Amino acid sequence: MKKRIPVLLDGDPGHDDAMAWVLAKACPFLDIKGITSVAGNQTIEKTTYNAMRVCTLLGIDAPIAMGRPMPLLCAPRTAGNIHGQSGLDGPKLPEPTMQLSPLSPVELMAKVLRESDEPVAIIPTGPMTNVAALLLAHPELKENIRLISFMGGGIQSGNWTAAAEFNILVDPEAADTVFRSGLPLYMAGLDITEKALIFPEDFEKIRAVGNEVARVVADWLEFFYKFHREIGYEGAPVHDPCAVVALIRPELITYEDMYVEVEKKGQYCRGMTVGDQKGVLGNKPNVHVGMKIDRDGFANLLLEAVKTFDSEGK
Repeated sequence: MKKRIPVLLDGDPGHDDAMAWVLAKACPFLDIKGITSVAGNQTIEKTTYNAMRVCTLLGIDAPIAMGRPMPLLCAPRTAGNIHGQSGLDGPKLPEPTMQLSPLSPVELMAKVLRESDEPVAIIPTGPMTNVAALLLAHPELKENIRLISFMGGGIQSGNWTAAAEFNILVDPEAADTVFRSGLPLYMAGLDITEKALIFPEDFEKIRAVGNEVARVVADWLEFFYKFHREIGYEGAPVHDPCAVVALIRPELITYEDMYVEVEKKGQYCRGMTVGDQKGVLGNKPNVHVGMKIDRDGFANLLLEAVKTFDSEGK
């Protein structure tokens, strides 16, 4: 049997964050050691509550720490127009059955890194505020990090501005800290996540599985698709699970090694991930950038993941 990989999940649930955690929980060789919430899709209070409800639904038994309420240096912004006022509008979810960890997100992450027998993979699916704070506070723990596989950025375009993707734009300084860390980085940016479409016919295949998690995931997809259908999408672009795919089915994604910088000061381009695709700068690549994804394989992976849960959703 494949050796289990210890992972830390960091996110701002969020419909697609929640579906990323479905994939992580369903995978038998990922060992979820801790959860940290972050402000992004909604305020930190709302994303933390959502994280606890999602973990209760999925039966994730790991400590959960409330993240920082603000980005490192700038004012917060949220995405209620996409994810709703709760940050996870749509189907009714169970109330949390666990208590929040008394540790800060940095303390929880550091504890997991210190205590793990194996290097830990970190999977951020929101702004990278907590991850950057960890790297700044504990540079000595870098060797305990296997890799960081994150959803964020885009080489070709943005989605919140013409240049910037939402997760990076919310906290560019944090993203810059991560990009400069020297750690193995796997970027699931808009170049692949905009192609990771789950179509309405896929919703029904998922719903037909019949367990509670399948029903909820189908309802999340329906809600998430409402916004995207109005702006011309043929399906729901399920961004965040792509960051988990890098660990569990890497063959579904085609990566290009690239030197990427985060624009922090531009009037029009703040938050842009600027990729040196032609290598003109001569810098060593610092990011494995996802550029293509097998859409059908991705959709099937999500379908198979919901089948692993029982009728009560565990």
